[in-house]
Formats: sequence, C-alpha cells, structure tokens
Amino acid sequence: MGKGGWRPQKKVLILYSQCHWFFCLWVFSPEGIESFCLDVGIDHTDVRILMLAWKMQAEKQGYFTLDEWRRGLSALHADTILKIRKRLQELEKEVMRPTNFLDFYVYAFCYSLAEEKQKNIDIESACELLTVVLGFRFPLQVGKFIEYLKSQNDYKVINLDQWTSFLRFCNEINFPSLDNYDAELAWPLILDNFVEWMREKL
Repeated sequence: MGKGGWRPQKKVLILYSQCHWFFCLWVFSPEGIESFCLDVGIDHTDVRILMLAWKMQAEKQGYFTLDEWRRGLSALHADTILKIRKRLQELEKEVMRPTNFLDFYVYAFCYSLAEEKQKNIDIESACELLTVVLGFRFPLQVGKFIEYLKSQNDYKVINLDQWTSFLRFCNEINFPSLDNYDAELAWPLILDNFVEWMREKL
C-alpha cells in the first residue's frame, strides 16, 4: 500500500489490547465487548454491534477474534474509538441497502446459532432477535408476529427458511390488511397460520 494508503494494523492491535480480552486465546470476550460498547457510547444490545459483527464476519456470538477485529476495522477504515463511533453511523446506512440488509438479516440468524450443528433458534431467542434486527424497520409486523409466536404452541423453534420468509412477508405484504397475501404462493405454514390468526383478530 502506498504512502497515502491506510495502515491500521498497529493502531488496531493497540486498540484491541486496551479492551478486556483473553490474552492466551487472542479472543475479544463478552466482557470486552461490553467495555467496548461503553467506550463507543452504545448499549451492548444495540443493533449496530450486530452490524459490526457482520462487517467483521464474526463467527461466534459474543466473541471477536483478533483476525475478525482487524478485518472489520480495516473495512471501516477505523483505528480509534472516535473513528469507530463515526463509522458505525455510516455502517448503519450501508446495512440498510436492500441487498446488504438481506445478507445482514441472514447473518444475524446464523450468528445466533449457539452450537456448530444447530439449525434452529428457539422462539424466545427469535423474538428477541427480530426486535433488534427488524423491529425498527417493520415495528407493526414484528410486534404482531412476536405476539403470535408467544401465543401459539405449534412451533418451538424457527428455521432459516421461516426467518427469511418473514422478511419477504414484511417487504411484500400489505399490513395489517393482508389483502394481497396468497397462501397458494408457497409461504411457510407458520406464516399461513400467522395470517389466519391475524384475520381472526380483525
């Protein structure tokens, strides 16, 4: 990289080491993430932390490896807390682009899988994640879907197909009228049941 290029590695490493992390494993711990959130002035449950994890391509929930940290901050061109604060605002706009948001939305689901071979998220966790990831974009749809999920007994978990289909539902279906919802269009059964539940309440 030329003289005008951005050379973040030393500063990024120093910044990484200033937070709480396990030295022997070079892993940014959950405690370190909470400390980092305090430094940048946001809550550890803020969606922007999940967006940062997406940018880092972090694999394990609650942990950032040094390689992930370097990758994310290099992509953001940020090597100080002040720069990270500014870049997080820009990152939010980047994620909101339709193609990026779908990728982020799928990532959020996969990032929440606790075990390596796990393919589903329990209903309670799915409701919490929907609130964080989608609630600010589609508050009515998310609110009602969560109400439905908590009131029913047929589903104990949510899979990736159901998860992504709900985003498509939010983007395509008139709400709360649901007048363009067609159950013949191969929607997951959970959404058919949700629509039926909604219509009974109207």
